[in-house]
Amino acid sequence: MRPRVIVVAKRSAYTHYVEEQLDHRVGHLLEKQDPSVRRWRAAHLAHQKTVKAVEQELERLGARVLILRKSHAVFDGSSCDLVVTVGGDGTLLAASHHVSRAPMLAVNSSPKDSVGFFCAVNRASLREALEKALAGTLHSVELARMEVEVNGRVRSRRVLNEALCCHTSPAHTSRYFVRYGRINEQHRSSGFWIGPPAGSTAAQRSAGGRILPLTSRQLQFVVREPYVPAGEEYRLTRFLVEPRRSVKVQIKMHDAALYLDGPHLEYRLRLGDQVVFRLSKEPLTLLGLSSRRRAQRAPQPAE
Repeated sequence: MRPRVIVVAKRSAYTHYVEEQLDHRVGHLLEKQDPSVRRWRAAHLAHQKTVKAVEQELERLGARVLILRKSHAVFDGSSCDLVVTVGGDGTLLAASHHVSRAPMLAVNSSPKDSVGFFCAVNRASLREALEKALAGTLHSVELARMEVEVNGRVRSRRVLNEALCCHTSPAHTSRYFVRYGRINEQHRSSGFWIGPPAGSTAAQRSAGGRILPLTSRQLQFVVREPYVPAGEEYRLTRFLVEPRRSVKVQIKMHDAALYLDGPHLEYRLRLGDQVVFRLSKEPLTLLGLSSRRRAQRAPQPAE
């Protein structure tokens, strides 16, 4: 039986702004080779070559392929044998929210331009990786994901990197109560990050958190720029959440937001809203990535 594969390929910045939107300002910047866009064309060409190579290899291997040319395309991954993302970490994160049990393989389409912590494959290593992935012999790692509940309703069970909770204005103070076990504190800060180990080398680390082993099942909570009044002390600015426990947060702001794995999946929160974070029962199987990989990377929003 022919394997069923879904390929999610990002839409490059060049495609979006130059070919689709015909953005004249971007065109002018490209003409004068402005540093802000200097790599766009080269990155676009590299990406296109990688997408084509993925298509050709899957055709050679006899797979039935559905190609989605947008990182945030909505799809049902429950009936496929493999999901392949072509782009960078942002593409993998966006696609992972539509995947429950199917293994994923992340291909970095332009390593010179994309952050690819989750991407174990590039164009040069593509053939062998796809052959082994479809044969079920490519090594893999099971990554913990996080479940997020707002006012008793589960919003996601598939947060792989992190959640950011803060005021909708970055210049405004974030106010909230946070409870873990018997400790309940009222915080004023720039907001907080919370997420599973896969995201611990990104925003959690940049905010002062620890890098956790990829196979850990703990979550990590890290406050951004806490404001601690004189004579007071916070106990819950940075801590690890054990697998059977949860973190409960009550919002003390009229205009707050919760961002899951980047800026595109956003939930607005209001005064008094209750948010609960816990380990999800839906881990993600990522192919080609070593459980010992601990490369450092900068925080990366979804593409």
